[in-house]
Amino acid sequence: MRKVPLGRSGLEVSRLGYGCMGLAEFYGEALSNAEAEKILEDALERGVSFFDTADMYGSGRNEEQLSGFLKKHRDDVVLATKFAIRRGDDGAWLGLSNDPKYIKEACDASLKRLGVDVIDLYYMHRRDKEVPVEESVGAMAELVKAGKVRALGLSEVSADTLKKASAVHPIAAVQSEYSIVTREMETGIVPACRELGAAFVAYSPLGRGLLTGAYRSERDFSDGDYRLVMSPRFADGALEKNLPLVDQIIAIARDKDATPAQIALAWVMAKGDDIIPIPGTKKLSRLEENLGALTVELSDEDIAVIEAAVPPEAVVGARYPETTASSLNG
Repeated sequence: MRKVPLGRSGLEVSRLGYGCMGLAEFYGEALSNAEAEKILEDALERGVSFFDTADMYGSGRNEEQLSGFLKKHRDDVVLATKFAIRRGDDGAWLGLSNDPKYIKEACDASLKRLGVDVIDLYYMHRRDKEVPVEESVGAMAELVKAGKVRALGLSEVSADTLKKASAVHPIAAVQSEYSIVTREMETGIVPACRELGAAFVAYSPLGRGLLTGAYRSERDFSDGDYRLVMSPRFADGALEKNLPLVDQIIAIARDKDATPAQIALAWVMAKGDDIIPIPGTKKLSRLEENLGALTVELSDEDIAVIEAAVPPEAVVGARYPETTASSLNG
């Protein structure tokens, strides 16, 4: 597995990372701690060194799921987690906080759940616009000085917010959704990241599974899968309207002797070594399929064909419902 720089932080991460969110919640039944540890071990064994979680995934459970794995492999892992989206122990959504006092409390709680002394990359998960970003990043910078955090990140922020934050402390990475079906970041935050020397970490690079071709109707989702409720591209008939776009990717993949998921990941990686996708999965077969994208080579002509087949304006449904969309591009 080739490694790439994480911005100017001095950290290096695997070319393909691993998003841990689905281990604890959202995509059907959660894995047990033992099952989660097994898939994390499988990923590490295959060269993945960049693991991404957050304190809100499973209301802290996802961080706890990583603790046994980290106890054995801490020196082999670049660990990212996040704060800002507050949840109760019962899973209730309690709003956002970027308050400096809360940031320090959240960091200590994450360190305890993860069972580590330091977090490699600590993200502001969402921007709370009631708190000046300079104050929040100032508090995050104090965590670096205290030795609790190595590098700072932001998630789903605007270019203007990134510039303001970078004036307080270097930002190693910005995380946002990015895939063949979600491309608005190309004209705002990605250029700003490059200007300021921050890596861009792409979550949901498979379009929340849409680009795998595995989902053809609501019957293909597990019970409790949040996409049917919280992802407009899958609900209220949008999935069926998006299938012709998926079928285009399937056809391109067939011509390249690859799977549609591999084409989707290869497309993201072709955009530059500073763009690092973090697909997640609960299955070893899907993990190995995702890693197969590393050997898929796309020419400029291939990329043009892919982008012509799936123009952004043809995608049906927003990426988040209106109730949560206000926290994006903060």
